[in-house]
Amino acid sequence: MQVKKNPKANLETYTKLFMQLGLVLALLIVYLAIEKKTYDRVIAELGPASYNAEDEEQTIEIEQVKPPEQQAPPPPTPDKIEIVEDEKEVEETVIKSTESNEKEAVEIKKIVEVSLDEDIMEDVPFAIIEDVPVYPGCKGSKAELKECLQDKISKHVNSKFNADLASELGLTPGIKKIFVMFKIDKTGEITDIQARAPHKRLEAEAIRVVQSLPKMIPGKQRGRPVGVKYSLPIAFKVE
Repeated sequence: MQVKKNPKANLETYTKLFMQLGLVLALLIVYLAIEKKTYDRVIAELGPASYNAEDEEQTIEIEQVKPPEQQAPPPPTPDKIEIVEDEKEVEETVIKSTESNEKEAVEIKKIVEVSLDEDIMEDVPFAIIEDVPVYPGCKGSKAELKECLQDKISKHVNSKFNADLASELGLTPGIKKIFVMFKIDKTGEITDIQARAPHKRLEAEAIRVVQSLPKMIPGKQRGRPVGVKYSLPIAFKVE
């Protein structure tokens, strides 16, 4: 029995078709590959890197260390020691003892006693003195003696001061003042007189008048005589 082939099942008729489809597909792939767009890679430019040396820089102070001084090596010890005989005699020095003999008496010719004043009193202003100087003729309590002293000094100056001197000097009219300072010392004498006035002759006149004050009983502080500083303003009118 003869086997007959179905004409529809003949594969040779499809071979050419498959080859043509494969060729067309290959050409299509090549065409698409050629026509495909490509883009250049753009790399963003970065600015130049800045480096601030001051940000990272750290100053290191180096202390200069002085090298230790090299000491000179000791001289080498001689290998041999020679002993030299010295025939010259050396005189011995005799040192006398300074210790005193208990039997020896020390003679003291004279003992001088010196009295030291522990509290050396300075000058005290008239305003704070405990016991004011006593002007001749003044009596009474401390307050009365103080008032009497001021009154007596004021009267003495008024009677002794040359009032005509101001007109002789040709001073301008008005009230003129002379400032006088002096001290009543420990013995009651008037010392250390200083004056300040508009004219030298007025100063000299004020000093002359104060020098003529009588000797007083000195003032006392804690029961001891002390110098007392006194201020005396003198005012007069020039017409």
